[in-house]
Amino acid sequence: MSADEPISLRRRITGSVWFHLLLAFVVAGLVLSFVAKPYLVPSGSMEETLRPGDRVLVNRLAYLGADPAPGDVVVFDADESWGSTSAADDGPLKAVLRWVGEVTGFGPSGPHTLIKRIVAGPGQTVRCCTDDGSLIVDGEPIDEPYVFEDFPFDGTLNCSSTPASSRCFDEVTVPPDSYLVLGDHRSRSSDSAIACRGADVPSSECWRWAERGQIVGRAAAIVWPIGRWTGL
Repeated sequence: MSADEPISLRRRITGSVWFHLLLAFVVAGLVLSFVAKPYLVPSGSMEETLRPGDRVLVNRLAYLGADPAPGDVVVFDADESWGSTSAADDGPLKAVLRWVGEVTGFGPSGPHTLIKRIVAGPGQTVRCCTDDGSLIVDGEPIDEPYVFEDFPFDGTLNCSSTPASSRCFDEVTVPPDSYLVLGDHRSRSSDSAIACRGADVPSSECWRWAERGQIVGRAAAIVWPIGRWTGL
């Protein structure tokens, strides 16, 4: 065996189409796992910011050494309190389609992955509403220009009327390592507050949270369709 044969074999392997294809899959897997991930917006709960069928790019490194902040649009893996179902219930075809969706953003993105906007983080207090219907965070009203079709709130339907507006809920303090998340299409969003709006249940029992460990990343941009390309 001549001295140059191992080099020739290595070159034949690394120069093959199959090697390059395998390498591309490995690199794509690393990028999707640690850097960025496409996500299909499944519903209208974030209109008009995001529309059903939009594909957004999720920055998985956004919270490396930093915490999510109010105003961020985040993707998170919802637990049972959000009515999630297990991926174990999927048949082989659904499992394959889900995998394709996670890789490409065209199809299901996870067993129960949601996208919402953070309103408040750990230790912050939130209630609704001021006299003009604004959310109050840590005692101060906040401006939410992104909200679309909020619950009605006027002279006849507010927090002191009977019945009260569904916009209203009692003050709550966000637990440690948790985030209160709401949809921009406020009246059509199954979010943290949905069971607390006008519900006759203890405030401590009706809330559901996006926990820190469940957050996949921050939605950074709309990448599809082309006519809706924009940063978030």
